[in-house]
Amino acid sequence: MVFQHFSRLFTSSTWRHVQVLLIGAILCQGARRVSTILRVMGLLQVRRFEKYHRDLNRAKWNSVTGSKILMGLLLQRLPSNYPLLIVPLPWCQRPWALPFMTILAPSKKSNEARGRKHKTSIDWTMIAVRVISRWLKRSFILIGDGGFACIRLVHACKKKKVVLVSRLRRDAALYDLPLSPIKGQLGRHREKGVRVTPLKMLAADLSQDWQETEVTWYGNEKKSVRMMSGINLWYSAGEKPLFIRWVLVIQPAADQADAFFSTDLNAAPDHIINHFVLRWNVEVTFEESRAHLGIETQRQWSDKAIARTTPCLMALFSLVCLFTIEMMKNQALPILSTAWYNKKSDATFSDIMAYVRRSIWAKKYFNDSRFEGEVVLIKHEKWETLLDQLSRAA
Repeated sequence: MVFQHFSRLFTSSTWRHVQVLLIGAILCQGARRVSTILRVMGLLQVRRFEKYHRDLNRAKWNSVTGSKILMGLLLQRLPSNYPLLIVPLPWCQRPWALPFMTILAPSKKSNEARGRKHKTSIDWTMIAVRVISRWLKRSFILIGDGGFACIRLVHACKKKKVVLVSRLRRDAALYDLPLSPIKGQLGRHREKGVRVTPLKMLAADLSQDWQETEVTWYGNEKKSVRMMSGINLWYSAGEKPLFIRWVLVIQPAADQADAFFSTDLNAAPDHIINHFVLRWNVEVTFEESRAHLGIETQRQWSDKAIARTTPCLMALFSLVCLFTIEMMKNQALPILSTAWYNKKSDATFSDIMAYVRRSIWAKKYFNDSRFEGEVVLIKHEKWETLLDQLSRAA
């Protein structure tokens, strides 16, 4: 079983509780709280209910090791040329972003109130790059939005041989190579040459060497665009300049210009665009997690529980996908289609949640039931519990 790989993180008693919490979190509708999970698992009258809370706020287990285990399971599905971790799955034409490591980034105000040194999202990303590089021991592709367009992060990625693809500001300071120093010239040699024409000015210059091409845009939509690309030094005050490949894209239909960059100087411009567009799947995962896994609905009072709960729920998104892949080996995945919404052949996260839930409900309530023709005989206690859960579903 997929989840069995995580048993080594816990003691035997904690492991039993964790399995209950996992199944309950899948079966829950709406908010994911320990009390809600105990209710859906039929444990309303359990006396030592606080033991389940302690699995999050007190028990000793390492969530970073759990992230490493989950990453190893997901990498088996990742093609070599895809960003980490945007994974093609058998039930959908678009790839899905599967979380394996979630890092909480408290605000500066929150850190100051607690007397902690503040780390920005870039600081946390640099830490993640170092940790993941140590695990993988090879290069990988990291994609990010405009907030990742930071020279300090680019230096950290290059040091670990990580390819960073991100949006680039159109007023970014790009420079040519410096002139070769004159023989015998004293002083420090120049690190950059003349500043090139800003990208926002290039975007308005139709006399440039634009290339007409078709790219895959958001929603797998094919779009005709004009693009141009180049390699220049990127400079920001206080940081050493470095080479990037930039790509400037104009959508004639929308009269819109976008700029992207990659630290891989040999990357083809259309590949850079395609890689960046894959980032949208991350936003879809966040939205699906909020809608179907109760992200931001949990209530915790201890720092340890707060630090663990959201990463666990994000990891649950990936675990449900892995469960579905295993289950599809023996049973087809049904895709719900209605008269007003035809999904065709693509399943959504709600489909695979229903698929996994149905399997759990069947084994929990109907595994020992008797079938008499078209009638299913179920124990009265289980019948009442099932009705209670259906009546409280939201």
